Amino acid sequence: MSRKKPRPTPVPPEPLAEVFDAHTHLASCGAGDAASVRAIMDRAAAAGVSGVCTVGDGIGEAELALEAAHADERVVAACAVHPTKAHELTDDVRTRLRGLVADDRCVAVGETGLDTYWITHDPEGTAPLGVQEEALRWHMDLAAEFGKPLMIHNREADEDLMRVLADAPAGLTVMLHCFSSPLDVALEAVDRGYYLSFCGNVTFKRNEELRQAAARVPEDRILVETDAPYMTPEPFRGARNEPTFVGYTARLLAEVRGVDPDEFGVALSRNARRLYGLTM
Repeated sequence: MSRKKPRPTPVPPEPLAEVFDAHTHLASCGAGDAASVRAIMDRAAAAGVSGVCTVGDGIGEAELALEAAHADERVVAACAVHPTKAHELTDDVRTRLRGLVADDRCVAVGETGLDTYWITHDPEGTAPLGVQEEALRWHMDLAAEFGKPLMIHNREADEDLMRVLADAPAGLTVMLHCFSSPLDVALEAVDRGYYLSFCGNVTFKRNEELRQAAARVPEDRILVETDAPYMTPEPFRGARNEPTFVGYTARLLAEVRGVDPDEFGVALSRNARRLYGLTM
């Protein structure tokens, strides 16, 4: 009788000089109040994490993200309605979301975008593509109105996403979170001046093309993230993720780019601060 090997328990990586987790979900990591936010951030700080941007996937979690940003100066928030929930973007939700985005601790509009994976796997629970596109275009205008970057979720929707983003208001800054698309999409995104953010899946053995993409992104447009509690990097794939472990992905990115990990971590943090308009 065969048995699955138990998943290894993640341990903090060797600390980097500095690194910024550009996209995480603190509420989903168990941060339900100010004390738990600080506990997660203290663990992350011990691994060299200087700050995080926490994100909600709907209006309720977006409100929690902003609360976390007010609870700890090392945290900022991004607020939007996830594309799979785009059918929930009612007039009331739009009004509430505008209030969140107007807050100084909200530094980006996201995550919004397109997702056809869940349309295929959960068609009844997932917003149709047309509804997702309408919501994305509304979020694009919202980000442009407030002068904040647009944080994009993309799952198996490359062609439609790039088509819609081509219509973005002039001057809008775009960040592709958890970048997982083919190399040609990465190169087109680079040509458009987008930021590309890589998370734990870039460490997975089968994702060689993704590592090739990470090697081609200009130094001033690359970011690293956890997307916690998901996408835990190797060698802890499958275990619960949190910002503490972003250094594993940052070190892998430094390796594929042939640069010093500590210097690269500093560059990643500099890029995140530029993107989000931070002085922290």
